[in-house]
Amino acid sequence: MTARQLDRQAAEQRIVKLRDLINDYRYHYHVLDESIMSEAAADSLKHELSQLEEQFPDLITPDSPTQRVAGKALSKFAKVQHQTRMISLQDVFDRAEVAAWIQRMHKVRSDITEEFLCDIKMDGLACALIYEDGVLTRAVTRGDGLVGEDVTMNVRTIQNVPLTLRANQRFAHFLRGRTEIRGEIVMHKEDFAALNQRRRATGQPEFANPRNLAAGTIRQLDPKLVAERPLHFVGYDIIRDNLEDTPTIAFGYQMMNELGITTSRQTQIVYGLDEVMSYVNHLDELRQSLQFNTDGAVIKLNDRRQFAQLGIVGKTPRAAVAYKFAAEEATTVVRDIVISIGRTGAATPVAVFDPVVVAGTTVQHASLHNADEIARLDVRRGDTVVIFKAGDIIPQVQTVLKELREADSKSIDYPAELARQYPELAFVRPEGEAVYRVKGLSGPLILKRSLAHFASKGALDIDTLGEKNVEALVEAGLVNDLADIYRLTKDDLLKLERFAEISAQKLIDAIAAKKQPALERFLFGLGIRHVGAQTAIDLTNHFKSIKKLLVATIDELREVDGVGEIVAESIVAWFADEDNVTLLEKFADLGVTPQFTKKSGSLTGQSFVITGTLQSMGRDAAAERIRELGGTFQTAVAKDTTYLVAGGKVGASKLKKAEQYGTKIIDEQTLLELIQ
Repeated sequence: MTARQLDRQAAEQRIVKLRDLINDYRYHYHVLDESIMSEAAADSLKHELSQLEEQFPDLITPDSPTQRVAGKALSKFAKVQHQTRMISLQDVFDRAEVAAWIQRMHKVRSDITEEFLCDIKMDGLACALIYEDGVLTRAVTRGDGLVGEDVTMNVRTIQNVPLTLRANQRFAHFLRGRTEIRGEIVMHKEDFAALNQRRRATGQPEFANPRNLAAGTIRQLDPKLVAERPLHFVGYDIIRDNLEDTPTIAFGYQMMNELGITTSRQTQIVYGLDEVMSYVNHLDELRQSLQFNTDGAVIKLNDRRQFAQLGIVGKTPRAAVAYKFAAEEATTVVRDIVISIGRTGAATPVAVFDPVVVAGTTVQHASLHNADEIARLDVRRGDTVVIFKAGDIIPQVQTVLKELREADSKSIDYPAELARQYPELAFVRPEGEAVYRVKGLSGPLILKRSLAHFASKGALDIDTLGEKNVEALVEAGLVNDLADIYRLTKDDLLKLERFAEISAQKLIDAIAAKKQPALERFLFGLGIRHVGAQTAIDLTNHFKSIKKLLVATIDELREVDGVGEIVAESIVAWFADEDNVTLLEKFADLGVTPQFTKKSGSLTGQSFVITGTLQSMGRDAAAERIRELGGTFQTAVAKDTTYLVAGGKVGASKLKKAEQYGTKIIDEQTLLELIQ
């Protein structure tokens, strides 16, 4: 049926039915989170309605679904005084502060009931919707709480805002007189991500976060621009002139849903402190899966009469508080930008910054992903940046506060940084890729070198896992990272030409014997740049576990003897690489548990440097023995060096330094007596 086939009377009847059905669809979709028809079907109904209204314009009413976007752009927003103040809430941050708040209420009114309505604290723009006789007449922002801005034309474009409250026999009196709905205008996380993805594709700058975008959108002067962005209104309170209309906060939520207002669906009535905290803790675990961002929970005394009697102190009511979760954003200063080389040869830049607490944990680094991301952010050393971390995800740099940038700041020249940090390597950026990679080294070749090092005598010392076997395992696709050797089975090896029954079993047994390696050997075997065997021992003795080393700050790392700024930043960069973190988790999943055992023996507290050639053993073997006895092996003479072992072809510079520092010079025979 088309508009041309109807006379005016039939069109009027059809229009009423279409409006009712479209509004019913909107109610089920936005409020009840269910669909009574497909979106395409609903769009078809809206199209028919618009055709009828175009044919009979005198039948158009302000609350018609077609009238969400109407009128010309405004030159400015009119100021509106709130009938009742839009108050702020006092923030609390832990159980003790919630308990103190409840106690303060008892001091004012000893008979309060500890029945609370808890709800999610939405991270959006506060707004009040004013309905007169059930029809939306005005939408006003919070402003300063007393005076806000009239944003009615823009709010009308929000699809889940009913232009007319839903008819309901039980609450028919709410369709008479003035009804005010207060809530937050938010943008769903998936809509925000999709919008930024489209902007990236067209080369436009991305928006910072959903909350700022929602607030900025509502303050656009052209309603048509607002209509292009998917905003949502979520109600949290209903106000009537007669307090008895809404005896409890919870009853108000029920009414909002019945009248067609979307609420968070996270409300709960609780009793006493323990149940309040149980709700808060549950919400903290749940919040990452919610459609929109939240930074806490709202806790209100449920009884409205008691709520009103407790009154307001300053700008905040006594009967409600906002429990704030640990901040998911924080600012800090970029100390350095370090490039980490992954197992595939990819060069990943990492921002190292002053430690800052984000989402309840201390973070000090964030991956910058690639050169394009550095250019997009225009992040530089010395910049003040906003760090964000949603839940357990790895922290990221959200934006640079360029207003705080130093005048002599220099942008990052990525190729030059690669050349400076890795002068021994050449890099290439393959066409169509965003990542620079080590030139001439494929992922498999890097993996072969890494695995050979991991299995070497200085590291895990895995018997029979030499270079030839490493090459065979990688080329056969049996090993794709270091941890994969712990997945190997005898049957896997027997498929390769190099292995027979005995040799296959021997390698499987040798690998299994290293599932609890010495922590310092495991750490050295990971191949972290600048972390040699002795540094691995020093780090192990200081931190005693991989978990503690994983979260160590640069300043904490520098407390370790022999660890300076460059080594500390290299360690931080390695643990900031997502691939490396995943590798450590995989080791743990496969039952690999490095063990810390403090080395002690006859050489504890003594340090050695060897210069020249030893006749009885290699330098590595001597270093290993020194460490086994609790001693420290150094590569250069320092003030704390106990002995300089002078072998054949002694280096003159080391002898000179030993004399300068008063280091005792011994020969090979004396060393053998000490280590045997």
